[in-house]
Amino acid sequence: MAALKKAAFMAKVMALDAGQGSVTPHGSLGADGKWPEFVPAKEGDSRCSCPALNAMANHGILPHDGKDISFIEMGDLIRATYNFSPSFCLFVPKYAANMLNKDYHNDRFDLKDLDLHNGIEHDASLCRVDSALEPDQSKIPVEMIKALLAEATGKDADGKPLLTIEDLSRFSARRRVEARETNPDFTLEKIHKSFGSSNASTLLTVFGGRVEDIETVLLEERLPDGWESRVLERYGLTIITFNLKAVNKVEKGIDEAKFIAEREDKKNLKILDELEDEGVEGQSEEGASSAQHAAN
Repeated sequence: MAALKKAAFMAKVMALDAGQGSVTPHGSLGADGKWPEFVPAKEGDSRCSCPALNAMANHGILPHDGKDISFIEMGDLIRATYNFSPSFCLFVPKYAANMLNKDYHNDRFDLKDLDLHNGIEHDASLCRVDSALEPDQSKIPVEMIKALLAEATGKDADGKPLLTIEDLSRFSARRRVEARETNPDFTLEKIHKSFGSSNASTLLTVFGGRVEDIETVLLEERLPDGWESRVLERYGLTIITFNLKAVNKVEKGIDEAKFIAEREDKKNLKILDELEDEGVEGQSEEGASSAQHAAN
């Protein structure tokens, strides 16, 4: 594992900015879209609320059982897999270590440990039911994720669906409203709003908004065949670029009041349509009755 990690990390650092298809250098982890074999989690394996980390474990990039992981190792392997910058891959594991009251340099953790509520895991997630309603945060909420993917309004050059900033803002508003309505223990502090928009923005940056790829990662927790990060920069996606390019825009576009108003409009239109259908049906029955009476 250590040799694989070091080779992957050094190859990424030495690579120049590249076009899609060559962002992962030959000889490194995931070169030519060839990732280690996918093996789904088995009973007893540790998984968490983050599909991207679970996918890494399912491919054996992280330990397959999801246990006894060093924070430093996690950062290096996230960089090698998703092409986040070194500073990004230092900040996130350090934050996680502090959250768990562990030593970044010496302690280790299991993936499930990351699901400490209101640490990094939070309510109104785009791809998990709130922990108050579903304590097992490794469980994949299929219908919720399908609803997220169905929001896609963008298209790539081949006409394939893409999630846009606006799509993710809209679905985030929906999740916040519905979570607040259904979860009696709902909380969402400013920092957790930021985490939510950051997770959404990963779909835009690392996965390019491509519904086909995102579906595989979120529903199967598997890296698509032939996939590589859509981040092409030599030193990966920095925190500043991530915030300016996506996170701030997603968060700014979240409008809960607008979602509630549009939901109410749809509900009223549905009622009107049902009343009209009942009226037409009633008129048809009345007409048939009159015709029969006239014939008699």
